Amino acid sequence: MRINLLFFVAGVGLLQNQAVLPSLWWVLALPLLFVVSMLIAQKLPREILLKLLFFIMGFLYAACIAQIRLSDSLAAELEGVDIDITGIVAELPQSNDKGQYFAFDVERTHGVPRKIVLSRYFESDGVVLHPGERWRFTVRLRQPHGNSNPYGFDYEASLLERGIRATGYVRQGVLLDRFVMKPSTIVEAVREKLRDKVFAALPGSPYRGVIAALLMGEQKAISQEDWQIFRRTGIIHLMSISGLHVTMIAGFFSLLAYRLWRLNPGWVVVLPARKAAALCGVFSAFCYALLAGYAVPTQRTVYMLAVVAALLWSGRMSSPSTLLIWALFAVTVLDPWAVLSSGFWLSFLAVALIMYVSTDRIRRANWLNAWVSIQWAMTIGLIPILLVFFQQISLVSPIANALAIPVVSFAVVPLTLFGAIVPFDFPIVLAHKIFSIFMRFLICLSNLPDAVWIQHAPPAWAVFTAFLGIFWILLPKGFPARWLGFFGVVPLFLIFPADPQFLRLTVLDVGQGLAVVVQTRHHALLFDSGPAFTPQADSGNRIIYPFLRGVGIMRLDAMILSHEDGDHTGGAISVLDSIPVGWLLSSLPKDNPVFPHAKVGMRCQAGESWVWDDVRFEILGPPSSSYSNPRIRGNVRSCVLRVSSLQGSALIAGDIEKGVERRLVAEVGGRLKSDILVVPHHGGMSASTEEFVQAVSPRHAVFSVGYRNRFNHPRPEVLARYRAVGSRMFRSDRDGAIRFDFDPYGIREESWRREHRRYWYQEK
Repeated sequence: MRINLLFFVAGVGLLQNQAVLPSLWWVLALPLLFVVSMLIAQKLPREILLKLLFFIMGFLYAACIAQIRLSDSLAAELEGVDIDITGIVAELPQSNDKGQYFAFDVERTHGVPRKIVLSRYFESDGVVLHPGERWRFTVRLRQPHGNSNPYGFDYEASLLERGIRATGYVRQGVLLDRFVMKPSTIVEAVREKLRDKVFAALPGSPYRGVIAALLMGEQKAISQEDWQIFRRTGIIHLMSISGLHVTMIAGFFSLLAYRLWRLNPGWVVVLPARKAAALCGVFSAFCYALLAGYAVPTQRTVYMLAVVAALLWSGRMSSPSTLLIWALFAVTVLDPWAVLSSGFWLSFLAVALIMYVSTDRIRRANWLNAWVSIQWAMTIGLIPILLVFFQQISLVSPIANALAIPVVSFAVVPLTLFGAIVPFDFPIVLAHKIFSIFMRFLICLSNLPDAVWIQHAPPAWAVFTAFLGIFWILLPKGFPARWLGFFGVVPLFLIFPADPQFLRLTVLDVGQGLAVVVQTRHHALLFDSGPAFTPQADSGNRIIYPFLRGVGIMRLDAMILSHEDGDHTGGAISVLDSIPVGWLLSSLPKDNPVFPHAKVGMRCQAGESWVWDDVRFEILGPPSSSYSNPRIRGNVRSCVLRVSSLQGSALIAGDIEKGVERRLVAEVGGRLKSDILVVPHHGGMSASTEEFVQAVSPRHAVFSVGYRNRFNHPRPEVLARYRAVGSRMFRSDRDGAIRFDFDPYGIREESWRREHRRYWYQEK
């Protein structure tokens, strides 16, 4: 049965990688086809047919759940127009410098999904939203849409898993009820009180966000600098209400219930103490998960514990592997999109590794040897999956976790929970003090020069051979030639992504902004760095650096920042702090905050050029005289880069406007003609004159624009001009990241959103 359940999970996983959902006819026909195949292939073993049946069942089950979830969608005619809706603030709102964003349960739909996410900017009235309030809002909504890039976060899949089928912002609102009494709103109100208590007890304290995260999952309160330390030391899994903490709480209350239950013989007669303890453990885990907002990762832990309790109650507690597979099956049934999550694979793989090195061994190890074996198994066993999802491994993680687990799980978390239920703040203050001391140790580890191993994403076959090698390495002591397993792990590190043969240009999807990566055989350049999204999140740390790391670019030879505009420089500091950059070329003022983060900063001006691997890079603008004129605006002073090789050419025009285009046509003339044009100013009316478009005559025109941006870029008139010269047009909001590979046979293009399409992507 265990293998059959794994085939069910595999069927669910296959469905989540489909570009389109199977039609209703296929859902009805597949079971019939299976029955026919059974009649035809009677000579096949029954077990093979049964496994095929479970695989089909998993695929069809996930398809049905997906159809139901997608059916609750925003009507196309309601997208981008003012709509009046009434509903309840469903979750604790998250705040930043600009305002609040929050989940909203819509009570009267009229073509609006039942659950949406809204943003509300702070206004002069100073109104702050609270969970449980009923409001009537005038909103503008849009279908779920996120940036689509290699090695990037799939925001649309995350929204789908959470049941959120539209996003938008509030234009105006009227409060109808102060609090709507529902179980969910009561929980959220309690979470708000706990957050306020932590913040009041620790005013201005550096790690109060961490304490709030450990108490009630408020991860947004943790600073970006602290997250970086947690990542580099490999303890990020402990810095919120993690599966370990939920399990710890369940174990504590389960043991307490077991001891107390046995004190009363009458209770034991009615219900065995072990069953009572199991119920108490699951209930306490459920309550603690509610405290965390019942986020998806904590839900999985509750499901796993519920499976353990169910098997215990049924008297079917058998091997640990059976328990793990039933938990895997239960989580997949309750959340079919869990198979897309890194946390899903890391948590189940970690438990499987512990079981593999701890059970069915001839000799029972003492506690120290057992602990060392588990640490060794976790250290090497998680390497492949960490490289797949994050392309980095913390080399100091075993040391950091050896201290972090007892300090955080057995000191900071219990003190914080105790402080939440007592009427005084001393336990919370003490928890913060202990964590502050512990952070000094983490900072020292994080600052070590080789604390983290960073590399490219490995190919799938190398991941498979690595797991085979790790399985061999972790065989029991005495098994011959265990060292041979290391040969299976080696390809993870030695098989590098293929470098471009001549020239590669990738326009990343950063929304309403620009970020272009240009690669030759041995060099790489970044032109612009996209916008900032929040004070802690920008295109640099969310899109550009993950892409560079994933494709194996560990150093940028140069960065060009075209002009002083947040849509083009918002991620620059994050990139400069994350990866070595040879030199910075820009038209930014000397007092711009980017410069202290750059090793070498130079002025971008016409006439400069260089050659990398037989590829010529030439700056066409701005002229050096523009820097002496203070009246020239940022867009006019935008850097213009032309890249040319024997295989083709590309022109990246930044945000230049009509006057600059006329100057370029007059001064540069025929040298403007290029195979690829990253269209100036995102396709706005201030650029792309007919003369300029005719001079460039690009075969491929790329518009880097945000989905349903407020400027309505690209404008229809501009699109018509490029259509008139026969350009094939690409849009980042529709195509995602766009890659062009130059070779002697032509230019090959790839749209990430189209080539890696998933069924939850809306047609744009």
